[in-house]
Amino acid sequence: MGAVLVFCEATGGTVRPASLHALAAAGELAAHHGGPVVALLIGSGVGSAANDAARYAARVLSFDNARLAAPLAETYAPILASAAKATGATALVATATSTGKDVLPRAAALLGAGMASDVVRVDGANRFRRPAYAGNALFDVEIASPVVVLSVRQTAFAAAIPAATAGAVEAGTPGGIDALGAEVLSVQATKSVRPELSDAKIVVSGGRGMREGANFKLLEELTDLLGGALGASRAACDAGMVPNDLQVGQTGKIVAPQLYVAVAISGAIQHLAGMKGSKVIVAINKDGEAPIFQVADYGLVGTWEAAIPALITEVKKLKAASGG
Repeated sequence: MGAVLVFCEATGGTVRPASLHALAAAGELAAHHGGPVVALLIGSGVGSAANDAARYAARVLSFDNARLAAPLAETYAPILASAAKATGATALVATATSTGKDVLPRAAALLGAGMASDVVRVDGANRFRRPAYAGNALFDVEIASPVVVLSVRQTAFAAAIPAATAGAVEAGTPGGIDALGAEVLSVQATKSVRPELSDAKIVVSGGRGMREGANFKLLEELTDLLGGALGASRAACDAGMVPNDLQVGQTGKIVAPQLYVAVAISGAIQHLAGMKGSKVIVAINKDGEAPIFQVADYGLVGTWEAAIPALITEVKKLKAASGG
């Protein structure tokens, strides 16, 4: 019997939405381990986020220090490992975000624990399912170590819902903080009023067929009308049409929105791996044989030059009729 420790990320005084999926997966895992779910937050000024996490976990550990403002694996992993030992945790869980992917393997090494990455299903205390080969195969893996470490794919688990009573929040002592020579020199942040790509309920993505970055302005207009997030294929990002942080796919971001609109995207296997879990997929492509149509719920064979302006016009009409 052991606790399930969950590394939660913070944003704007709350738990990052992506971490709610790790909390949900931890709830499933806790049923096998027989212990409570313990949330853990690390950073600078994470007190409000810790209180928010208490709505989902029986216990919350908050490690708040100005020197922990930057999410470095070198400083975060030792705290995770130490907390796991102190709480008697038999499992350590986080969402497979860029931060989770960076921190968790190092924490697993410090614990001498086996790790399963990008888990999509919990089958037991140490048995998990994870995808491979761009999602074309699913592996069932078993971790033999006493402590199990796993990162979970957020699109595979529903977000956790608040518990009836809030858990207790405890301030932790990080001890000696040693970044081992690593430091964050600067952060180039892109400010946007749109939702985070990984968390958006609607995603509109463009591909190589958009030809140039200026043409993405049309997709941005449609995206904003729908209240969604803008995405792109790897080909569009590599061509410099849009920033790399908009990439959806195996080597980009994994999304599973309620609605995914793929515009001028052929449907390469690497892209499909990042979006085929979407609830409804709409594809617009001039090539009727494009692989994207094989996974689409609705498809339109035609040029984006004709389809997107017409779609924008109809969405505006619907919003006007509904008073939106």
